[in-house]
Amino acid sequence: MITLLIGKKGSGKTKKLVEAANAAVESTNGNVVVIERESKLTLEISHQARLIALEPYGVHGVDAFYGFLSGICAGNYDVKEIFIDSTLKIIGEDMDTLADFVKKINTLANFAETRITLSISADENDIPQSVKAIATTL
Repeated sequence: MITLLIGKKGSGKTKKLVEAANAAVESTNGNVVVIERESKLTLEISHQARLIALEPYGVHGVDAFYGFLSGICAGNYDVKEIFIDSTLKIIGEDMDTLADFVKKINTLANFAETRITLSISADENDIPQSVKAIATTL
């Protein structure tokens, strides 16, 4: 299952993502992973969640990021929730790329029985219909 947090820069997406991740730690029967591009959320995310900054791992682009997510799911079957901050900064700003990415990670999420939440800095009208058909909005 894919969930989207959509809004323009400064609209409070990261705050909602942090609140949702911390709530998931309390309610989910499994592990919670929070992924960010750079280390910024260290003090805001519960220590019970696994916080990963991509920068030290050299993950750039949509294919590398998909492989990274697949590795997280393959390496730990107890991961039940993954929260991704600043998705477009990680995979690129192109909406066609976003559509392809969401389709791929939806398949991954279903296979791994993991919910993936993406924060996306964009106007809701800019999100492709194919993405809206797959994902729910938070």
